[in-house]
Amino acid sequence: MNHDHYSDEYIQNILESTKTIALVGASNKPERASFRVLGYLLEQGYTVYPINPGQAGTKIAGAKIYASLSDLPEAVDMIDVFRNSEAAGGVIDEAIALPTPPKAIWLQLGVRNDDAAARAEEKGIKVVMDRCPKIEIPRLASVV
Repeated sequence: MNHDHYSDEYIQNILESTKTIALVGASNKPERASFRVLGYLLEQGYTVYPINPGQAGTKIAGAKIYASLSDLPEAVDMIDVFRNSEAAGGVIDEAIALPTPPKAIWLQLGVRNDDAAARAEEKGIKVVMDRCPKIEIPRLASVV
């Protein structure tokens, strides 16, 4: 897939079919983008599982933090990655190895790993890179 451009339909389909999200790289610091995006996704009605091994067992915005994707209490529809491009490859490999892989993997603004994206797509997982759902959700709402 060409990850230089996504159709509105492609993004909309992922966001509308997603109910549960693992947010990798979650932070409890309000000045961090991951904190703000997590709160926004919760406000939009998604079930969000923050992932941060250093904060596992605590909570962000009322959501229990988990150490890794394999620790989650249920399979998730989407994994939203707040890690750098290189680290995102490992997150994607961990996601692919889950007993029930996600339907989509979303890499945040500035994050791109084409090789890892290709591995996910070979397994039937949709991938979005260098985008933010907190930006895309209201943008798409204004398009309809």
